Amino acid sequence: MDVIDLRDFYSRPLGRVSRRLIDGQIQKLWPEVSGLNVLGLGFATPYLSPFIGKAERVLGFMPAAQGVLHWPASGPSHTALVDEADLPLDDETMDRVLVVHGIEGSDNLRAMLRQIWRVLAPGGRLLIVVPNRQSLWARRETTPFGQGQPFSRGQITRLLRESMFSPCGWASTLYVPPVDWEPLLRSANVWERAGDLMWPRFAGVFLIEATKQIYAATPVPVRRRRVRVPAFGAPAPAGIAGATAIRHG
Repeated sequence: MDVIDLRDFYSRPLGRVSRRLIDGQIQKLWPEVSGLNVLGLGFATPYLSPFIGKAERVLGFMPAAQGVLHWPASGPSHTALVDEADLPLDDETMDRVLVVHGIEGSDNLRAMLRQIWRVLAPGGRLLIVVPNRQSLWARRETTPFGQGQPFSRGQITRLLRESMFSPCGWASTLYVPPVDWEPLLRSANVWERAGDLMWPRFAGVFLIEATKQIYAATPVPVRRRRVRVPAFGAPAPAGIAGATAIRHG
């Protein structure tokens, strides 16, 4: 889905309910952002509004494949169209990174996660909202959670660990069926309570919080010592002639 499709989904009753339920879980995991720099990646702007006025800085980066929309509706824009594999931020500048509608649709997932690792400050937190592959939502193509690649809990855990993150928190939501029928949606809270107790494996989305593994940083390649090769006809320093003889021998 592009940004127009995503915007239209969140203007529908089903989109408004899903936003409310997911945002409730985000606020539980991140109740305090005062003085922090917050980055939303993907189509995260529906969930960034509560951070405006609390966080030091709030940015919304949208991948080029999706397109970009001005946000918030009034005032200076906090959004930018970016290459997900080359985020225009300095190293270790963001304290919180929220990814929504980004992981499942990425064309270069590992490069995107590597960029998130780069811009995340030590002690910072990454929070990913991702469709659960066992849910009805992942099979409903009329919602953005039915697009792209859904994940199981084990798959997203392995992906994060292989990308130098340590999962540290979990939440799940969207137990209400993905149907745009308002009488059903009015009982969304009942579905949430029942689903959390009776069938937690079938939540529509997982929320995974992770920290950055500093000790697992990719080592810097060792610089090879350059050897000055003499000009033609000049005497070769000790060792060069022998190496040349072995190479051509």
